[in-house]
Amino acid sequence: MTAVGIARLVSVADSLVIPDDRSRWRCAHCGNLTRFDVVRSSRVREFWHLDMAGASTIDEREVLAETVESVTCRWCGAADRVEVVSRPEFGGPSDEGPGDGGP
Repeated sequence: MTAVGIARLVSVADSLVIPDDRSRWRCAHCGNLTRFDVVRSSRVREFWHLDMAGASTIDEREVLAETVESVTCRWCGAADRVEVVSRPEFGGPSDEGPGDGGP
């Protein structure tokens, strides 16, 4: 199954912020910059192409609404310590240094 199209973020639960081209997520607890579990709900419109045997492929996909419900660090499990930081080319960290260890 192949999806074609660009997902567009419509809403984000509470204070969750989705990184853009100038930012990314970082876990303030352990320093992780690359591995996160993201729970999201989407409402989509898709064009399904079925072959004569009934196997489907998705030729077009349009995200009508999307909500990010949670972002959790895959390394340490922190759900309340994920922050948005600048990417390295915009002054942010260039490697996964230690976090503050949290409370």
